[in-house]
Amino acid sequence: MHRPMDEPVDAAMPSGTRPHPSETVGHWPTALPPVGDIPDPSRVDPAVLGALLDRHGWRRRGGSAGRYSRWTPPGTVAPSGGGTSLLVPDTTAFPDSEDLLAEALTALARSAAPSARDVLVSLAVPSDEIRWWRDVPDGALGAAGAAGAASWSGAEQLRAAARQILLAGALAVRGRTGFHGARHRRRALASLEGILVGPAPGGRDLTAYLPVEPGRAVSVRLYHALHATREAIDFQRATGGMEAFDGAVEAGVSRELTQAVIALVRGSEGTRISFAWAPAAGTPEGCPARPEPVEFSPGDLPALRLAGARYVEDEPAVNVRITGAVVRMRRSGPRGAGIVRLRVLAGAEVPHVRLELDEEAYRIAGHAHLVGLPIRVEGRLESRDGFRRLTRASQVVPVQVDEAERDRLMKSLQENLDFFEEACTGE
Repeated sequence: MHRPMDEPVDAAMPSGTRPHPSETVGHWPTALPPVGDIPDPSRVDPAVLGALLDRHGWRRRGGSAGRYSRWTPPGTVAPSGGGTSLLVPDTTAFPDSEDLLAEALTALARSAAPSARDVLVSLAVPSDEIRWWRDVPDGALGAAGAAGAASWSGAEQLRAAARQILLAGALAVRGRTGFHGARHRRRALASLEGILVGPAPGGRDLTAYLPVEPGRAVSVRLYHALHATREAIDFQRATGGMEAFDGAVEAGVSRELTQAVIALVRGSEGTRISFAWAPAAGTPEGCPARPEPVEFSPGDLPALRLAGARYVEDEPAVNVRITGAVVRMRRSGPRGAGIVRLRVLAGAEVPHVRLELDEEAYRIAGHAHLVGLPIRVEGRLESRDGFRRLTRASQVVPVQVDEAERDRLMKSLQENLDFFEEACTGE
């Protein structure tokens, strides 16, 4: 089913449900590759492997200068400690370089170190990494008997908040505005397909891997937007003014992002979001090579709530001319004005709109649907309903479409014939 017309745009997705594909972040969450799946050694750059090992806390412990280096997992005291030890060639110029890489990748796949899987994922699909961390007090886990349920609930909250943050970043790539509402959601969601996510143990830590193509634009936009959010909060807490949030819109800050950060912080003692760029793709322009993490705390929540409300109030309605297929009609009697819902085909970056039509326009909409035609209508797309409501509707006319689209619309009519006969009674 599609999202109900009256559902708030920022409503959290209930856990344990399977939403319509158009309302999810791609195939979120995509499982990480099985342990046995390792990258092709002939396609692995030793320098990239070394950079990833260093990023994830592996220790370089000597080797043969210019030929290979030895790496041990985080926390290993020495290579002789019995844990995993990797020999990584410095270049692919030597005859045994590919063999050493194959052995190192196999050892990573068999390693018990949690970071080994992260390294393999980043090698398999060159990706920027975004890591969320929540400081959840131990007391929040509750009694021992409820610890498992609390842990699961915390993991779901972390995943939902991360999902909202990624979507806010994807929306900001599509356009800079304080409140997106239902606009651009389909394209934003499509741009997030292919994301890989790791586990969220205890609801404290989660990593998302955004493939460089096409995910880098989202990573970069989120980096700038989150830091701009942090600066705007600091300004508001120091001066009481909200002006910094107005300027932060250009960096990608929006109501969607402030609501997502609220969801991340709520119930924690503090949160941190860090970025790491894919070594194979290099550092994006305008970003530091080793970005500083951005942190938020419960004390930031009042400023975030004020900013979200401000963005909604300041976003103006938009004059549009929409072409859409009628998918629902309703009125209280056989005559008079009625409510129509359209599936938008052109004219606005929203999936559906609802509008009220007078008796004549309502009759036109009903007849157009009965013969398998969409309608064109002019009006104002209102921000207060998340850009899902069209007001001041006028100039309602049927629109000719190609045969394939008309056949699809007629099939929809046949499936809902009784409903539309009732809706158009008396016409």
